[in-house]
This record gives sequence, structure tokens and C-alpha cells, in this order.
Amino acid sequence: MTDAFDALFRPHQPIEPDPRFAAELREALRAAVLQEGRDEDMTTAEAPARAETHALTPYLAVPDASAALDFYVEVFGATRRAEPIVMPDGRVGHAEVAIGDSVLMLAEEFAEIGHTVAASGGASIRVEVPDVAEAIRRAVGLGAEQVGDVEDRGHGLTGRIRDPFGQRWLLAQAPRRSSAGAPRPAHGHAAYFTFTIPDDELAKTFYGTVLGWQFGEGSVPRAWRVEGSGLPDSGLWGGQPYAGWKMMYAVDDLDAAVERVRTVGGEVREVKREPYGRTADCVDNQNVEFWLWQP
Repeated sequence: MTDAFDALFRPHQPIEPDPRFAAELREALRAAVLQEGRDEDMTTAEAPARAETHALTPYLAVPDASAALDFYVEVFGATRRAEPIVMPDGRVGHAEVAIGDSVLMLAEEFAEIGHTVAASGGASIRVEVPDVAEAIRRAVGLGAEQVGDVEDRGHGLTGRIRDPFGQRWLLAQAPRRSSAGAPRPAHGHAAYFTFTIPDDELAKTFYGTVLGWQFGEGSVPRAWRVEGSGLPDSGLWGGQPYAGWKMMYAVDDLDAAVERVRTVGGEVREVKREPYGRTADCVDNQNVEFWLWQP
């Protein structure tokens, strides 16, 4: 009697899949990969960076580790890394939190090994927060002491506190980041480019074939995120009369920038508020289209 599985050992004859099925499967897989964990607009937060120990990692001595952990979670947005190690006498011998992509280690005071809080507060630790003034407000509400004013001395907005556990902190404004995780551009820098094109499907096929670009669905009809351009944020927008590159430039003050465009002979077509900030659709004095963007 012949074993039915013997057929598996016979020479096989590969066949080409149905072209329509292959195209639909390819697009479904591409869309699933591009959409997973991605932003719908430029301001939606992405997945946080993986926190790791680096060449330099602060290790604090605090009088009450449990309270300190709660404080750092509330004020700095830290997340706990596993459970603290508690010694037989009840003191926390080791604990860790993640802040951004970094790890902060701490333990309660152990005078027998010289692990104690410095009388003067010791060195300051710089930590980036989304809103310096708001973080300091929360810290003071939880018993911290504000040291000086929140100010910008030419290196970004900063403020200082001494926390309830004797530690000194320099709070710095975290840089704005793009949807791809790159730092947001400074005033005058190119922030985003778009291919404005009449036929987006034709353009997707062309640049996908020539350059290997892939496309994820954007937040407006016939708009597509470009994957593989080498730039943090880029897109393709179909159904537009202007065929070509259209750049978006970051500005600190959109209203002032709009006035400068008009002063030197440019045209401002429309000023809008988008989910990711205020924009102005402009044309320069040689008929080149561009956008201005204030985050």
C-alpha cells in the first residue's frame, strides 16, 4: 500500500501566484507593518525608547526609597524597573527607574558602607522633562524646594529643585521630536518635505520601483507617509496641481514669519491650525511653493 505522504518527495512544479492576489497580499502586509505603532500625525507620541544603563549612571542615596520612587514617577514621568530589593532590616538595598532611555539607581542610606545623603545635597543631576514649569510645580507640591527661577540662559529652558530626599536636580526642557523620533528642527531648518503630485498612485508605483520607497496611509485623503527617504518626516500628497517638492520650514513665530514673506514679495495663501501646530501655505517671489510651520 502506497503511503500518501510519498507525494511530498516527488519533484515539485512551482507556479506563479495570481498577480492580483500577490499585489493585494503585498499591500496588506506593507500596510500592517507601516501602521503598527506609527503616528497618525506629527504630534502623536511614539513608543518610548528602551531604557538602558550607559557609561555613566547616577546612583542616589535617599532616606526613604519608596517615597523617592513615587516622587520620581510623579515629577519626572519615570517608570519602575522590577521590584526594589529589600534587605533583612527592611531598608531598600537597590531600586531602579527608567527616565527616557536612561536608568536611575537608588538605595536607602547605609552609613556602614558610606552610602549617605550629602549634607549639602551633593551634585546636581540633569533630567529632561516635557514641561519644566509644570514639573517643578508638581515637585513643589510634593515637598521639593524650588531653587531660583525657570529661565532660558541661551541653552534652553531650565529650572532647579532640591527634592525632599536631599537630591538636587536641573530640569531641562526636552527637545521636541518628530514622528520618527528625531529631534524637531530649529527655526529656519527644513522640517518636512512633501511630493505634491497629481496622481499619487502613479507616483507610489514609480518611486517604489525606482527607490524602494514604501508608503503608509496619511491623515488626509490621498496623503501618504514615505518610508525609506532617509529623512525623519516625509510624505507624498496626490490630487495637487503643483507637481514637485514642497518643503515645510520650522519657525519660532509664525505670524512674524508670515509678515516677512509678504514684505519681501511672497504670497501667503492660507494660515491654518493643524493637530501638529500652525502652518502657513506660501509662495516665494519666484513662484516656488512652501509651508511655514510653528510647532
